[in-house]
Amino acid sequence: MTLVHENLLRFSKVSHIDLAHFRNIITLARMTELELLKQENARLQADALQNAATLQQNANALRHHDAVFEQQAALLAEQWATIRKQEAKLEAQQLEINRLLQQAFGRRSERYLESPQQLKIDFGDSPEVTDATDGLQQAVDETNNDDADDTVDVPGHQRKKSSRKDRLPDNLPRIEVIADVPDDDKVCDTHGEKILIGYDTTETLKYTPPKLEVIATKIPKYACANQPQCGITQLPRPNSLIEGNRYDTSIAAEIITAKYGYHLPFYRQQDLFAGSGWVPTRSTLLNIMTAAATLVRPLVEFFADEVRKDGVIGTDDTGVTLLLPKTVPKVDPNDVRSRRVHEVLSAAIAEDKKHVKAKMWAYRAGSVPLNVFDFTVSRHRDGPDQFLIDNKYNGILLGDCYTGYTGINLRTDNNIQHAACNSHARRKIFEARHNHPQIASVLLAMFQELYDLEDQARPMDAANRFQLREEKSTLVWQRMREYLDGDVVSRLLPKEEMTQAVGYLNNHWDALQLYISHADVPIDNNETEQLMKQVAIGRKNWLFIGSLTAGARAADLMTLVSSALRNDLHVWAYVKGVLDTLLSGSTDYTSLRPDIWAQQHPEQIRTYRVKERRDKADRQQRRRASRRSAQS
Repeated sequence: MTLVHENLLRFSKVSHIDLAHFRNIITLARMTELELLKQENARLQADALQNAATLQQNANALRHHDAVFEQQAALLAEQWATIRKQEAKLEAQQLEINRLLQQAFGRRSERYLESPQQLKIDFGDSPEVTDATDGLQQAVDETNNDDADDTVDVPGHQRKKSSRKDRLPDNLPRIEVIADVPDDDKVCDTHGEKILIGYDTTETLKYTPPKLEVIATKIPKYACANQPQCGITQLPRPNSLIEGNRYDTSIAAEIITAKYGYHLPFYRQQDLFAGSGWVPTRSTLLNIMTAAATLVRPLVEFFADEVRKDGVIGTDDTGVTLLLPKTVPKVDPNDVRSRRVHEVLSAAIAEDKKHVKAKMWAYRAGSVPLNVFDFTVSRHRDGPDQFLIDNKYNGILLGDCYTGYTGINLRTDNNIQHAACNSHARRKIFEARHNHPQIASVLLAMFQELYDLEDQARPMDAANRFQLREEKSTLVWQRMREYLDGDVVSRLLPKEEMTQAVGYLNNHWDALQLYISHADVPIDNNETEQLMKQVAIGRKNWLFIGSLTAGARAADLMTLVSSALRNDLHVWAYVKGVLDTLLSGSTDYTSLRPDIWAQQHPEQIRTYRVKERRDKADRQQRRRASRRSAQS
């Protein structure tokens, strides 16, 4: 019973109220209280439902915010990944820009003397610092050069006094001129006529432009008087380049030397000849050169056969622009190259091109001092295949890792082996050194050891060179293999430039070491690659090759000029001697090999080049020996 009921009962007893009536009042009170409780319960339920709806709404909103947050987080992660890719791409592009700037404007030297343990002070790359560095290196080189010419310009405080007079060459003709005083000065007012006591002699070098002469050769004709049946007796006309012997071989030699020795196109040669009084047309110059090229063609084929007799041949190629003909040559079943020519030129004409990028190849024999050039319309592997495989070559081909070279082992059943150029492998490490200087330092130091060993092996005979490589070079390669397989290199990222450089080493590992087991194989192909400069400099001047015939003609004449330069001959004298000999009908091609021809014409050897090359080699050897001594 509630407190209200108790109070009502107590009140009824006091006030003598009827019990039934009182019960009605209590019942009414209970019903009122129950109604109030129901109303309160309904209100609480409504509040609970409202709160539950609010909570559900808040939970839904929270789940939505979580989804939005996750979506934004995923988007942000994707954006960061894109940013990192862009940064990596930007870094790679910057490296490529730096490489191109270095290639275009920087120093070409790949000398690398840095030690991985040596801290480096960065003085910047301003012009002042660069000039100072270059000057310091020049000073070091001059100090190391004991045989340097005393006339080299050096600062005043360093200039040495010349120990001899700078005489002009003794082989030049000398014209004596007496610069005498007037007759009045030969008489003394006091003592009478003066006597001659000697001369002070000065020598002045004078230049006279080339002089052209026309040799009018009269060929007598003899006949019997009034007897026409006896005919005419006359000396047979000599063989000549041009019908009628209108142009001497000296003219052809000058045109060839100017074109492929000094890289002068015909329009510049016009100016040179015009200065001597003759203004030839360009077609005339071309006709003379074409006649000479036709004459020397058998000799060039002989040179190619001589090169293929060598056990080691270095090769390289460079591009030249070939203008497209109006009509494509047909396939000649007797010409193995005609099919490739037809395919390449037909495809280019179908694409409405005006020219194609043809190739000029160089083949340099190791022991035979000859360089042979070859022209093809493209860089397909049939270039070296036709020069070597089709002519049954058996030996070693030294070159870069172009697929036309690397697969030559399989195409010839190992009759031809490919030796890779270590200079290419080293260069890739050198160019990737900025991203991973520590790895580059270690690998470049190993390459430096290998080249130092080659420097020591150069003057040795084949047996001692082979022994040195087997005993010492092999150990360096073993250390390089262990380093490449180690943890430091394994942490490189796949697309990094250093990874690609290391991959180059791994992919051509055996070919890079082939020189160790063959004493006559050089460690690199640099001497052959330098021949490409002879093409590149000319290409900057004559710009393009006008036809297939012109390409083959250029290759033949470059063979003649380059072989003369390799043997330190005066090109003009050698080319003229070859043309004269061939015009006489001689087929003794062996005597026209530049090394053998030089023995018969020692006066045509450029001795200054021989001395220059010897002095440079001596300086390099002393510098390397000094560095090795300092490191030990």
